[in-house]
Amino acid sequence: MDGGVLPWSVLCLVFVSGVGCLRVTIPQEVYEYARGDNITLPCSFETRQTNPGLVVITWSVEGEKETQIAVHYSHDGRTDIKQAYEHRVTLDIDIAAGKANLNLKSITLQDNKVFECRVMIPGDDEGTPFDTARLVVLVAPSPPICEVQGEAEYGQNINLTCKSEEGSPPPTYKWERRDVRNMPTPHDPRTTDKQGILSLYNVSKDTSGFYLCTSSNKIRSASCNLTLAVMPPSMLGSIGRTAWIIAVAVGGLIALIIIIYCCCCRKKNKEDEYALGVREEEGHYDKDSVRNGENRRPERPEEVRSDDESSVRGHSERQDRYEDRSDRDYDRRKDYDDRRSDYDDRRSDYDDHRSEYSDRQYSDRRERYDDNRHYDDDRRYNERRDRRYDDDDRRYDDDRRYDDDRRYDDDNRRYDDPSDNRPPRRDYDD
Repeated sequence: MDGGVLPWSVLCLVFVSGVGCLRVTIPQEVYEYARGDNITLPCSFETRQTNPGLVVITWSVEGEKETQIAVHYSHDGRTDIKQAYEHRVTLDIDIAAGKANLNLKSITLQDNKVFECRVMIPGDDEGTPFDTARLVVLVAPSPPICEVQGEAEYGQNINLTCKSEEGSPPPTYKWERRDVRNMPTPHDPRTTDKQGILSLYNVSKDTSGFYLCTSSNKIRSASCNLTLAVMPPSMLGSIGRTAWIIAVAVGGLIALIIIIYCCCCRKKNKEDEYALGVREEEGHYDKDSVRNGENRRPERPEEVRSDDESSVRGHSERQDRYEDRSDRDYDRRKDYDDRRSDYDDRRSDYDDHRSEYSDRQYSDRRERYDDNRHYDDDRRYNERRDRRYDDDDRRYDDDRRYDDDRRYDDDNRRYDDPSDNRPPRRDYDD
């Protein structure tokens, strides 16, 4: 860059007599700084004009498209800084000395770019109005990650990879193999080491060992390591099959335990529900039987009741209890139908019992009972009542007749007996 100063100066003096010639320079092409530093990119310019009226100095970065950082206008001393660089960029300008430096704070990896310094002076547009320099932000490599790609089995080809997530300039990688004494040992001649990938071919037991990868750049270095163990395919296969068999056996055992537990709980719930239903049924029958018998006891006049009357009342009470039981059976049958979806196992037995009960007891006896109940009961009751009253009348007439006869005989005896005035008879047995 310095070698071009003399030719351009000669051209300006020879071909442009009396007119200024502009030349902008940046001393170095590359500037390297560590991440986080505050830096200054120098820029100088020369012109033949004395005290130019207007000088415009522009700093920008090159990328996919050129982006301005800051613009300085000499006539009013105003400097415009883009929003993305506010509080990070300042310009150090001295027009008389030809200085236009850029100050940049806390540089990052995003600042790894090419910076351009451009000077514009009206009436002096010949020569070199701009110059560029590259900024390299130095970042130490992050600790690399070592991995094995492929199956470490006899006869296989595998790769050992090593990569740092960050580093500027990009780090270089180097693989080493160490023995048990931590001494470097040579690689197999067929092994290749390129960009952090160590390729191993036709691995065997001798390939096993301790491998170390070093990632380094201008700042510092970092490393990672791994232990490679190459095993026969049969050993890996047997280990995998054994693990699979154990997993299947354990899973089957757990499933069997769960099934048995669920079946036992379900059976126990069924037994409890069945026992509870039987006890409730018996309790309802007993209570309702007693209650129905008490409530439906016929009211009779207070007179002597015979065995026939008790028989009629007992029969009537039994008929009433039967009707009440039939109604309760019907209600319970509706409840069972509602719970039928929850008790699938009891449903078939309950339906069988219900059908049998309906066919044998409920339908036949209910029909016969409905047809003959009123007629038989009335006829039986009237016959027994008439018979009972006839017997009572006969017994009453006989008693009256006997009493009359006995009184009549006593009167005749007293009338005929001459010793009627004697004292009353004493009971000498006393």
